[in-house]
Amino acid sequence: MNIAFESVTFNDLDEIKNLQPKGWSDITLDIGFYLKSTFCNPFKATIENKIVGTGTLITYGNTCWIAHIIVGSDYRNNGIGSQMVNELLKKIKKDSIETCSLIATDLGKPVYLKAGFRAVAEYMLLQREKPWVDCPVSKNVIPFDEKYRIAIYELDKKISGENREMLLKGFMESSMLYVENGKVVGYYMPNLKEGLIFADTKEAGLELMKLKYSNADKAALPIDNVEGLEFLKQKGFVETTTQWTRMVFGKDLNWNPQKIFGRIGGNFG
Repeated sequence: MNIAFESVTFNDLDEIKNLQPKGWSDITLDIGFYLKSTFCNPFKATIENKIVGTGTLITYGNTCWIAHIIVGSDYRNNGIGSQMVNELLKKIKKDSIETCSLIATDLGKPVYLKAGFRAVAEYMLLQREKPWVDCPVSKNVIPFDEKYRIAIYELDKKISGENREMLLKGFMESSMLYVENGKVVGYYMPNLKEGLIFADTKEAGLELMKLKYSNADKAALPIDNVEGLEFLKQKGFVETTTQWTRMVFGKDLNWNPQKIFGRIGGNFG
């Protein structure tokens, strides 16, 4: 099977939509975002000029993420997913990137294990079962102020272990902050995919969670964030049987999953 790998263009989006996996949000919206972002490199796998798969490399200096590795349902179990991952790993090694991360579904996990990735954390999916009961939000929660931009970048780097300024900068102005004694202790970016919440303390994280989950029907947190998961259960969410695995290739990241109170999504963690 002769497979070609090429960069994705906006003209490919209609055909890529045919690869849409069941239960996923519209993949063309994400790939459109990748095409507009200089730190993202979406590609397509083709057989006789037909797009049969796609994937994206998201790079933050010496770290990166692999996202949206998708093979069309008619072409699965032919090793195409493994070939796409190996193509990306070649580029990662060529560019001397130290760490590559991803979030794996049960379907994709065997492919990544075979390629040399290892599991480092699990994410739990929860579903709303009971209505949200309104509760007051701390006065420490305030809208974004430009003077805190650098502090947000620094807090993000402390928790994620990566320099993600290129990703975050476009979502700053709509963010909400938890500020205590003039210091940013947590932030919430409602327009960044599922709504990113990073917080250095339990108090900051739970207060920002009140903003996000009062209108949400689903939630996904690292199982390491015991306090965040317990808060959601108290507010009417229940665990589902779905879990996702965070995996890494190369050097381990110094990250803090217990301080993630709202993930971005499967493509960014």
